[in-house]
Amino acid sequence: MKDRIENYFKASGIPHSEVESLVQHYYITYGLAIRGLVERHPEVDIRDYDEKVDGALPLEIILKEDPALRSMIQSMNIGKKWLFTNAGESHAKRVVSILGLDGLFHGVTFCNYLAPQFVCKPDRRSFEKAMEEAGVTDPSLCYFVDDSSANVEMATQVGWNAVHLLEDPAEDSSSGKFRIHSIKDLPQVMPELWETSMK
Repeated sequence: MKDRIENYFKASGIPHSEVESLVQHYYITYGLAIRGLVERHPEVDIRDYDEKVDGALPLEIILKEDPALRSMIQSMNIGKKWLFTNAGESHAKRVVSILGLDGLFHGVTFCNYLAPQFVCKPDRRSFEKAMEEAGVTDPSLCYFVDDSSANVEMATQVGWNAVHLLEDPAEDSSSGKFRIHSIKDLPQVMPELWETSMK
C-alpha cells in the first residue's frame, strides 16, 4: 500500500525527493495520506486514486478466508455490527468478501475520496458520521476496535468503548479500554458482547 501511495504522489507531480516524508506527514496529520493530498494540493485530480491504489492491491494473495473470524463475529449478541474504515467502499467490500464475512454487517462507514473535504479517522467528525449512518445516538453503546492509537484515542474521547489492536506482540500501548494482539482475543476482554442477555 505504501509503495502504491508513494507512486501515486509521484505521478501527481509531487517532487520525488519530498514524497516519502510528505506521505508520512499527511498520514500522521490527516489520518490518510490521500486526505493530505486533497487538502494541500487541490490542483491534483484524484479520480483514479481508488483504481490505482486501493483497487490495485493483490488482496486475493494477501488475505484468505477466515472461518474462525466469521464464527466469532456471527456469534456476537449485539444490535448492529458496523464496519468503520478509512478505505473506500469498494476496497472494504473486497476485504469482507475475501475474508468470507459477507452478510455479517449491517452497513459500512467508508471514505469517499471524491467528496469535497471528506473526513476520515481520527477526525472527530468521522466518528459522528459513523454514528449517524449506523443510527446510534448514545456513544456509550458503541464498541470499537482499531489498530491505530490515534483512532482509538479519539473513539475514547467521543465516549466509545475502544480496544487497541496491537498486531506486533512487542508493541505497547496505553490507548483504549483494552489492548489485544489478535482480533480473535476480543471475547476475552469484552465477553459482554457475547452474553445472551444482551439485545
